Amino acid sequence: MEFRDVVKKRRMVRSFDDRPVDAGVLDRILDAGRRAPSAGYSQGTEFLVLNGSDETQRYWALTLGDEVDDDAWATRIRRAPTLVLVLSNKDAYLERYAEADKGAIPPEEQTWWVPYWDVDAGMAAMLMLLAAVDEGLGALFFGIDGPWEPVRDALRIPPAYRCVGLVALGHPSPDDAPSGSSTTRARRPRSEIVHRGSW
Repeated sequence: MEFRDVVKKRRMVRSFDDRPVDAGVLDRILDAGRRAPSAGYSQGTEFLVLNGSDETQRYWALTLGDEVDDDAWATRIRRAPTLVLVLSNKDAYLERYAEADKGAIPPEEQTWWVPYWDVDAGMAAMLMLLAAVDEGLGALFFGIDGPWEPVRDALRIPPAYRCVGLVALGHPSPDDAPSGSSTTRARRPRSEIVHRGSW
């Protein structure tokens, strides 16, 4: 598939069927995420993969509880066969920028104009979303639901890592259709968002 087609076809899929994601396909999607830019080549982004209903339902039990009630979003998204927690490690960046070849940049967190540990994790997630389209799958990026500490503790994630968000992966359900804000709000035209030479 041409890159421009991948970009045009990328959308957030919110309803999955229960077919598993092929292991080779999953590895290629994760490898795409590994190729994301990394400030100073700090490589502080890591992924925790929950694959199959035993692992994914454990996550949902920790965040949504056992009762879904009438929440249509939760009912549909819980069918995703694979969840990837995208984790950033600020310490990896502060340590990297304390090394001799980066010594001109103070490593303290407050000197960073933006938290590149989270920026880089977001870029990794975007590459996985695009790779999923290229592989013929659906994907959704979403934020953690509920308190983080129970999830971190249950999945034994080291305290230095923060979950920037999750990527749900799977085969789109036949009933999946564009939904959410993109169906009620128009995409802003290039002329409104691209500024050339000055604002």
